[in-house]
Amino acid sequence: MKYTALIPVKTLAHAKSRLAAHLSPGQRARLVLDMLQHVIQTLNESELFERVYVVSADPQVLELVQQWDAEPLREMRPGHNPALQSAAQTVHERAAWRHGLDGEILRDTFGLLTISADLPLITQADIAALLAQAETSQIVLAGSSDGTGTNAVLMRPPLALPYLFGPHSLPAYIQAARQRQLAYTRVENAHLALDIDTLDDLHTLEQHNRAWSGLASLAI
Repeated sequence: MKYTALIPVKTLAHAKSRLAAHLSPGQRARLVLDMLQHVIQTLNESELFERVYVVSADPQVLELVQQWDAEPLREMRPGHNPALQSAAQTVHERAAWRHGLDGEILRDTFGLLTISADLPLITQADIAALLAQAETSQIVLAGSSDGTGTNAVLMRPPLALPYLFGPHSLPAYIQAARQRQLAYTRVENAHLALDIDTLDDLHTLEQHNRAWSGLASLAI
């Protein structure tokens, strides 16, 4: 099985708006980029992915990710899920061309992990455990800490489900998988669950990993 990763990133000017009362725009941008670099580095160092892509409408993000050994994809459609759908189609087409295979044939040997950019605690072991579930499940879901959101979804084959990110996306993905009779697994993993959106999230991050304490201490 061959795997590719896809990471969506908002424009830096609009990222982490829920922290606007606590961090300056520059601090929020730094937080986003530091976490994104960590996610890219973790995926690359796991050596489990043929390619790591980042899709964004932000030129600065797309320029920086190339320095971090990720491939940039410019958003081609407005809206988070439509942009992801378009990007995933591009990723699939590039993989088919790279391997010289028909797209339908590649569907049986190709998995796509779409993962949040703001997961500062993830490790290579977390990623390996997530991919291991794909040996028996076509859809692997990692929920957010509130139990309703989705921080990672692995589809085998890619585009097996439409993208459903947003409020209550985890139950929406589960329902969609059931409707299509696709085998799915929900992964319980604290590192994959902690995404950073609020001041409480920053303090939780500081408690778990002192390496990130500088960011939390910047909060007003």
